[in-house]
Amino acid sequence: MAGFTVSAIAGERLDEIFTYTREIWGQAQAEAYIGGLFDCFEKIARRDQLWRAVPAEFEVNGYYCRYEHHYVYWRLLSNGTVGIVTILHERMHLMDRFRADNAP
Repeated sequence: MAGFTVSAIAGERLDEIFTYTREIWGQAQAEAYIGGLFDCFEKIARRDQLWRAVPAEFEVNGYYCRYEHHYVYWRLLSNGTVGIVTILHERMHLMDRFRADNAP
């Protein structure tokens, strides 16, 4: 079964999400939320998560799904592994942030 990898940008987003959540709602909630995101990544890798193709206007090949207040964006890599590209909050201007996070 294929697994998943987390890009450097997605790792930074996870750190930001953890820090913000811990500051606002506490350590336990931050750990629970990040744990839920990793559960989502595992579901994606098992192909057990509903997803959609990234809209053509993003000009990249990839997929996304929603986890609570965030959108998880990923690609299928050549070896069958899921590559988590970035995680963006629902209130962000998604197209601009996705393009910035997806830049080479």
